[in-house]
Amino acid sequence: SSLTGVIYVLDEPSIGLHPIDHARLITTLKSLRDLGNSVLVVEHDAETMRESDWIIDLGPGAGKHGGKVIFAGTYDEVCKAETPTGDYLSGRKSVGSERGSISETRRSPSADGLSAKKLNARVTYLEIEGATEHNLKNIDVKIPLGKLVAVSGMSGSGKSSLVDDILARALLKYFYGAGEQPGKHKKIEGLEHIDKAVLMDQSPIGRTPRSNPATYTGVFTIVRDIFARTLEARSRGYKTGRFSFNVKGGRCEVCEGQGTKKIEMYFLPDLYVECEECKGKRYNSEALEILYQNKNIADVLDLSIEEAYAFFRDIPQIEHLLKTLVAVGLGYMKIGQSATTLSGGEAQRVKLAYELSKKATGKTLYILDEPTTGLHFEDIQKLLTVLRALVDKGNTVLVIEHNLDILKNADWIIDMGPEGGKNGGEIVAEGTPAEVARHKKSHTGAWLKKAL
Repeated sequence: SSLTGVIYVLDEPSIGLHPIDHARLITTLKSLRDLGNSVLVVEHDAETMRESDWIIDLGPGAGKHGGKVIFAGTYDEVCKAETPTGDYLSGRKSVGSERGSISETRRSPSADGLSAKKLNARVTYLEIEGATEHNLKNIDVKIPLGKLVAVSGMSGSGKSSLVDDILARALLKYFYGAGEQPGKHKKIEGLEHIDKAVLMDQSPIGRTPRSNPATYTGVFTIVRDIFARTLEARSRGYKTGRFSFNVKGGRCEVCEGQGTKKIEMYFLPDLYVECEECKGKRYNSEALEILYQNKNIADVLDLSIEEAYAFFRDIPQIEHLLKTLVAVGLGYMKIGQSATTLSGGEAQRVKLAYELSKKATGKTLYILDEPTTGLHFEDIQKLLTVLRALVDKGNTVLVIEHNLDILKNADWIIDMGPEGGKNGGEIVAEGTPAEVARHKKSHTGAWLKKAL
């Protein structure tokens, strides 16, 4: 429509978009502005910032470390500002640069004699043969193992059909007997080279306020044991169940340990309001009287992950779990934060941290679907460091990704396309980032060339 005088508010419109689609989006946003409207965009993408008229930078960190306007101005002014965003936009910092130049640090399959033209027999790989699910054109795909492998391509090019519908489902069925049938393909070879498959999507870690990072990672079980072993708890005969908000005993019975009460809004989403009895603490007064190092169980759940990491530093089991949550950039989050308030990216990183905390076999295949969704450059750097650590242990990390910072730091790229829908479903290019960047028919390659 030709409306003018409208304020359009968009929350991360670049999510799930290939750079070429994103360029079209920016053109559309500019045309809305040129009609005489205001366009307010919440965004992490560098290209959007470069094309914007004004940037408001919030921070300096996340959670309790954020909440301030640390800079406001034009793109050129932000680049000169000494803020985390300014550092990355100006090039003073770049994702992947912490371990030297990209070309020096990449565990390139080419170094193992693997290139886009020839797959050396010394390199082990998974091979999907005859993939025809949805728009896939009977393709054969080779995934080098022990590498950080990215699957790229325009929206609708067949990435999810290949990775989620065929490979992930086949692996979940093979290793765990999952009931879902894999998408159409002839066979998958090389399964003997991996011993476990872990699928980390952005689905919630729990669908009710009872779930939180502490319960998901197992930290909460150890915390309850600690409280049950205190002198006061033992003298009163309290067991670990007294410190659970899921069972009768220690929980607040008015809200049944949820800390909130659900109000059904019928045609609207359910509304959660704080419980008047326990004021959101989830526990009854008897449970809250038990202290460990001057904090009750509700106080502990209210700690941020980095505060809890310092608080439980002397307890190896908890320290190890919390350390991985800090490593993936979630130090700002409260350990008792309700799962219903976590973004998809945060939920995915909680899952990633939990997997990191487990003893590595070195033969695991991790599958992540757009893990950079909703992440600032600094968070992408932390994510990349974690993914590299998994690969350094011999594991394989397979990501569906549009983000150029991840693509340029990958060991191997499988680029799908050339377009979306019926014009997609083929492998346009495969190889190291430099090889894909040189490919003339690859849309990803063209943008990767600029990034490199």
